[in-house]
Amino acid sequence: MPELPEVETVKRGLAPTFEGGQLIRVDQNRPDLRFPFPSDFVDRLTGRVVTSLSRRSKYLLADIDCGDVLIMHLGMSGSFRIENDADNTTPGSFALERSKDPKHDHVVFHLKSKDGAAARVIYNDPRRFGFMDLVARPELEAHPYFKDLGLEPLGNALNGDVLAGLFAGRKSPLKAALLNQKLIAGLGNIYVCEALWRSGLSPKRLAGTLVTKSGRPTAKANLLAENIRQTLEDAIKVGGSSLKDHTQADGSLGYFQHSFAVYDREGESCRTPTCKGTIARIVQSNRSTFYCPLCQG
Repeated sequence: MPELPEVETVKRGLAPTFEGGQLIRVDQNRPDLRFPFPSDFVDRLTGRVVTSLSRRSKYLLADIDCGDVLIMHLGMSGSFRIENDADNTTPGSFALERSKDPKHDHVVFHLKSKDGAAARVIYNDPRRFGFMDLVARPELEAHPYFKDLGLEPLGNALNGDVLAGLFAGRKSPLKAALLNQKLIAGLGNIYVCEALWRSGLSPKRLAGTLVTKSGRPTAKANLLAENIRQTLEDAIKVGGSSLKDHTQADGSLGYFQHSFAVYDREGESCRTPTCKGTIARIVQSNRSTFYCPLCQG
């Protein structure tokens, strides 16, 4: 699945075309993706204006001028491409060709952008694990997709004090606590592994050990909060990690995978200066965890 930096990158790539654009026509080329489309999906969108585009966890949210929110999830292989009448090729340099097979173009948004230019935003999804839905904005927070989501890890909302409040008394492994979407929304396997390495913390360590007896964050908790934010921001700057199917909205791949310190580096040398450890792989909750047993205590 694309992780938070990938979804944020796609959001930023789509925003200049989507935001302020009028949906002149919507082509829905099949009745369902992972889930069925709303029965009135096309009618509710046609002629409407996209007032803003945002992200919540790994969901893209397009606010529509009628008060609805278009929810979009990329699933495993979903991607967007932007085409216009002046240039029908997708900009961006990429190492691996993504799907442009028309039979996988399941939704096409025909827009008139805020500057009057015509454009098409095409959703392509060979595996059809993505989905789209329409929900009234006042009902969004209570919707099953969102009602149990924790806080967003980007920005200043996540700090050591917050982690201490989330982890107090928890006896689950630190990796599992960080992947708990009810605590922190949008963190995924790749970036949790990387943030834990940057913080010198074992994924097997109990989450509650980052909280003092008085309920205050330890120094390691403060460092972890900082490294979670920084790891995500570093990945966003280079477009995320293009593992298998993910590509940015402009067609180019992300390159953060070239900076992985631990993820998918089993048997390789640890990149911590002066550390002579070797990256190991273990399985936690049916997910691969990569870490250095020597410097991640």
